Amino acid sequence: MTDENAFITLTDADLKAALFRAIRTVGVLALVGAPVILFFSGWQSACLFLVGAAISAACVYESQRLVALVNAKLDNQRSPRSTGAVLGMFFLRLTFAGVVLYVSLRCLDGSAYAMIAGLALAVVALSVEVVKLTRS
Repeated sequence: MTDENAFITLTDADLKAALFRAIRTVGVLALVGAPVILFFSGWQSACLFLVGAAISAACVYESQRLVALVNAKLDNQRSPRSTGAVLGMFFLRLTFAGVVLYVSLRCLDGSAYAMIAGLALAVVALSVEVVKLTRS
């Protein structure tokens, strides 16, 4: 066994690829989970699940942009976008996600647990990527 830690050799490109794979995993899990929830709980709950999954994917995408900004600042490189623009879009999307969650829960008479399951897809996808990175 070697004492080398997998996270020490992690490059910016590896991190970007891992976050992209996590977004793709969220999409695949949403496409697999929606018909199951549709069958057992109805279309309202399936819609809430898909809304939660879309917000999960958007959060992983936004974290990818924030990590790219932080890495550029740490490496003393010029970031592709200004810090204010990235942070402004982050808070704008966060507010939009809150509004979408609120409206979805108020208008659709589905299970809130389905939405929570959709929101949890990001945690599952990122956990899968962490396990992949630690094993490589």
